[in-house]
Amino acid sequence: MSAQLQAEERVWDPLVRITHWTIALSVLLNYAIVDEESVLHVWIGYVALAMLGLRMIWGLVGTERARFTSFPPSPRAALAHLGSMFSGSRRAHTSHNPLGALMVYGLWAMLFLVGATGMVLDIVGEYGMLGEAAEETHEVAATLLIVMAAIHVSGVLLESRLTGTNLVRQMTWLSGRKSEET
Repeated sequence: MSAQLQAEERVWDPLVRITHWTIALSVLLNYAIVDEESVLHVWIGYVALAMLGLRMIWGLVGTERARFTSFPPSPRAALAHLGSMFSGSRRAHTSHNPLGALMVYGLWAMLFLVGATGMVLDIVGEYGMLGEAAEETHEVAATLLIVMAAIHVSGVLLESRLTGTNLVRQMTWLSGRKSEET
């Protein structure tokens, strides 16, 4: 085994990476490419919700780093992490850092809201008070989800630059690994 392979350590298991990229692709397709009135839009939404459900189950019973207990939401810890990002006094995190953890929970909550309102629209349509409220909420939540995703990607790139750790590589389909050279 080469020195590089020995130095590598698996960060994210395949299920985490598959659900992450399937959700990301689903959100991108439904927001920017697929016609919102199409059946394809609805089915892509259901795929995203199914992946979210699978990830929630995996957060309870999955690998150590995938479990919710490895990245509890903590606004205080997130603020401390934000301060440490620029001071150089960072500590290593085996899963999401505290700021990333808050973002992940926020993204999941927003995705759930988008999906739930999408289901209401699929069942009752856009008419009546419930349909109109679901449509408005769906559109606002989808836009907020995209904004949050952009902030998430920016944060990943910034954290990668500041720490010298290629966080994108750790989440790729094939790798899921962190090495001393990344």
